[in-house]
Amino acid sequence: MASCLIGQCLCSCICSFIHLNVYLSGCRYVSKAAAKTQVEYDYDGPLMKTTVPGPRSQNVGAVNFFCNYEDSRGNYLVDVDGNRMLDIYTQISSIPIGYNHPALLKLMTNPNNLSTFVNRPALGILPPENFPEKITESLLSIAPSGMTRVQTMACGSCSNENAFKSIFIWYRNKERGHNTPSEEELTSCMTNQGPGCPDLSILSFMGGFHGRTLGCLATTHSKVIHKLDIPSFDWPVAPFPRLKYPLEEFSRENAQEEARCLEEVEDLIVKWRQKGKPVAGIVIEPIQSEGGDNHASPDFFRNLRNISRKHGCALHVDEIQTGGGCTGKFWAHEHWGMDDPAEVVSFSKKLLTGGYYQKDELQADKVGQLDF
Repeated sequence: MASCLIGQCLCSCICSFIHLNVYLSGCRYVSKAAAKTQVEYDYDGPLMKTTVPGPRSQNVGAVNFFCNYEDSRGNYLVDVDGNRMLDIYTQISSIPIGYNHPALLKLMTNPNNLSTFVNRPALGILPPENFPEKITESLLSIAPSGMTRVQTMACGSCSNENAFKSIFIWYRNKERGHNTPSEEELTSCMTNQGPGCPDLSILSFMGGFHGRTLGCLATTHSKVIHKLDIPSFDWPVAPFPRLKYPLEEFSRENAQEEARCLEEVEDLIVKWRQKGKPVAGIVIEPIQSEGGDNHASPDFFRNLRNISRKHGCALHVDEIQTGGGCTGKFWAHEHWGMDDPAEVVSFSKKLLTGGYYQKDELQADKVGQLDF
């Protein structure tokens, strides 16, 4: 039985429930209702009436402009001054199928869904009767290859943070050969000492972004301002390939660059093992997003997967920005053409909730060990 623990964020989970039932339950499809209202629904292009922000937005501080969500359609976002803009970033990848999707609007006429909004249950402890089954069914219907379990979370950062914890627990259980910690481990962990708090590490890539909570920040390397003055872990950082374009003109140079980066990954794994800080997991984005739209070839990722197997590290694919269909496949790592792409795949943003998929063997067996 797949496990699905309900996340703590009320809004995320409610939106996940509504969105996933329409868009993700059972298969990936476009609602017939959308086709019937296409003429009324679509705009034919941007329309600018004032500068942005306009006079009605009265821009202050962090507010870019105030939106007219009622008039926004599809990929077009309308502000309060009537400016219609093509929203190519979809609110930092958080709007999966555009504004005012007809199928979602139609779904709100369902009294069961309306009840979830009106009664606003505390979903973490008092969910409606069918809520766990609906969430599980919806999320597992789009599970990445090889993934049998899903853990919901409130956001992208806490999804990665808890995925790291799952990897560490899995790695230690492998080292022990069983799941029962010693008395020394139970005692020492309470004072942040080994062996209860083992000196393990997560390998990440320069330019990567995985969140700003403390553990995730140790794997984030996109902007100085995120990391300055914040204590961090001594975890290895590998170079991410910097490809030359057009790709067809630099195939030899790009292959050499990817080989260089993969060689550095292996060197770092060996060095950190020798330092007494073994690499329990490797985290990577299929496309570096926050770090600057950086790509690598499917061969690079397939070879990285082989390295993770060779050294006994879990491969964690961070699909928080790339998951949800924006690359032409539902998961960006599907372009690698692998049946066993990873141990962990994290998600958020376009899925309208946070969480991560994992293999059976990464499921924590102690209640409360991964509560967030």
